[in-house]
This record gives sequence, C-alpha cells and structure tokens, in this order.
Amino acid sequence: MKPAPFDYVRPPDLAGAVAALAGAAGAGRVLAGGQSLGPMLNLRLARPALLVDLRRVGELRRVEDRGDSVLFGAMTTHAAVEDGAVPDPTNGMMRSVAGDIAYRAVRTRGTIGGSLAHADPAADWVTCLTALGASLHVGGPDGTRTVPMSGFMTGAFATALGEAILTGVAVPRLSARARWGYYKICRKPGEFADAIGAVVVDPARDYRAVVMGAVGGTPVLLDDIARRLPFDGAPAIARQDIAAAGPPMDDVDAQLHAVAVERAIARAYAS
Repeated sequence: MKPAPFDYVRPPDLAGAVAALAGAAGAGRVLAGGQSLGPMLNLRLARPALLVDLRRVGELRRVEDRGDSVLFGAMTTHAAVEDGAVPDPTNGMMRSVAGDIAYRAVRTRGTIGGSLAHADPAADWVTCLTALGASLHVGGPDGTRTVPMSGFMTGAFATALGEAILTGVAVPRLSARARWGYYKICRKPGEFADAIGAVVVDPARDYRAVVMGAVGGTPVLLDDIARRLPFDGAPAIARQDIAAAGPPMDDVDAQLHAVAVERAIARAYAS
C-alpha cells in the first residue's frame, strides 16, 4: 500500500515547524527519522493532512553538555549515541541501549525524539529514559515547557505533546558509583520487545529506579523493588511486585517481565 494523500512542508527552523503544525489544526504529523511513521503511512494507519519534515531544523540536532546533565536534540540519531559521536552521561547505559535498537539501518536514521513522540510501549528509549529520570523539552505555539519522562507518555502511542514538538531530552549525569542494568526479551534480535527491565541506582544522588517496560502502555515504576535494592533476584518476589504494580497480565507475560526485571537487576550488580 501507499500513503493516503497529504501536504508536505520542510521548514528551515523550529519556529517554522511549530507554525506549520499549529496551522494544520490537529491534522498534522511531524516526521523525524521516519522509521516508525513511514510504515504507518504506507499501511494507512496514519492519515495526516500535513506532514512537517524536521530534517532541515539544525537546532534539533544540537547536543549540549551541561555538566550535571546532557541535553540531546530530538533529532539525535540512535547511531550517534551507539557510535559515541555524542556524550553519554550514563556510564555506557545509553550507548548500550542504542546499539541494540532494531537494525543498523534503522539506527542510522531513527531519532531519540521520534521514538519518544511515537510512544510505542515496546520502544527502548521509553523505558530507558524513564529509568534515568530524564526530562523532555517541548516547544509549541504557547512557548516552551519541560515535561518529566515519567509523565510524558499517557498511554500506548499517546503522549502529553498535544500540538507541540519535542525539541530535546535532558539526561542527568550518573556518578562514577552509579550502577545500571538493562535487559529485554525479544523473539529474535531486532524485533519488538516482549518484556523490558531497566535499573538505575546512583548513591551519589540518592536515586534508584526499577522500570518494567513493554507492558502495552506506559512503563511501570517498581518502587517497592527499588527500595529493597540490592535484590537477591528471587523470582517469586519479583512476580509478586509485578502483579501488584503492573497492568493485568497472563502467567506467560508475568513470567517474561519478571525475568527481564531480575536480569536487569543482576546486570546492575554483576560487579
């Protein structure tokens, strides 16, 4: 299939992109890397009246090291993170996660901002950046605002963006003492995750997070497990917490998510 007809603009700056999207009165979509939106257009699952292409908006590719955090422009590609072309404030967590997203061709064009705005529950950045406590910079007709990652995704393929554009992602810098673990279960490499576990513990900031991803909706923060870290990895304990904190699951899904969380914790405390 081919996309339904739509108008197309490629503005040179963010102000032009915001104005174009606002002028579409809710019928516009933003195109970043196109690795998620492109197939949806071809299958006619998305039928925008206007497509706003961000590829000429250079300010969305800037990466700024702010000392205690790094601000990634929304058009930063997965490959740039994987290859170390941009700073990684997470002691290797972001680089590791980026290198395991889909396939290299997808990582070369796909962007952090595009993945977050698409809000697929099985997407790696959705879970990873929730665990890291990232915050998102958003620009729209009413100006700019900052949204915590934990409140950005409102459901499957739904976000708090409204008619605004995601412009950047601020990721706190982990200390040298910080630990992290990330584990996802897929049917085969490169496919969508069936379950994801992510763990970040930073004693210097008194910060700890355990996140269960790929649950069919927003990532789930497992605060009870996080408070008990370090964790012995007993499967029954993890399953009890998952049953209490997550959405309803059958036994197979509960087991997959329990294993993903346990292995992420094991990786965090492996050394």
